[in-house]
Amino acid sequence: MRRAFALPALFLAALLFAAGSAADPGAGKSSKTKGKGNRLTFTVVTTDNGSCGSPWATDTLTRTFQVKDNGNGTFRLTRKDRGTFLTLGGVSPGACDTTGKHGATVRTGVRGKVVGYLRGTITGGTFNPNATCTGPTCGFTDVFIATHFGAAAQFSCFADSRDCGFNYNYTAPAQQLRYRHWQNKGKGAGTFLKEEFHGDVADA
Repeated sequence: MRRAFALPALFLAALLFAAGSAADPGAGKSSKTKGKGNRLTFTVVTTDNGSCGSPWATDTLTRTFQVKDNGNGTFRLTRKDRGTFLTLGGVSPGACDTTGKHGATVRTGVRGKVVGYLRGTITGGTFNPNATCTGPTCGFTDVFIATHFGAAAQFSCFADSRDCGFNYNYTAPAQQLRYRHWQNKGKGAGTFLKEEFHGDVADA
């Protein structure tokens, strides 16, 4: 998913995710936070980048952060996203995939659904489930971590690490598309990133 995450390097430069994918989680806005304890949910609107590293859709997501105390001073953070996307027009999300079958372009206004997750480990912080965050970026991963774990907290998906995993799937009903399903998944982050693309959401 190159997006909603804002990870270093590519996707990670992307998601990533977005944070978004690999993605750019910092592009967009979030609101409506709810939840207590180790599950907190936000509504996030963010631009999604495809395999070419360029924006291809706007995502509107229900984003839930799940926190698990590992009992050794670290925490397992899972970010789950579910929602819809609306294409911006131009290159398709799978256009730059070098391994499989895919298209090249997608028109403006194609609608579909997206579901996925990003998972890694937080070190150097202490979880405060009752931390307060206000403003349009509270649902972005970097803002969530700084708010709920402290400014010194580090996330393995934002560093050179093998300890990161993500999987995002995008599907669209017919709409006269040639390809209607795109998957962006991978393991690792930064120099250890191994990312895979499958399919596409494309007219041609």
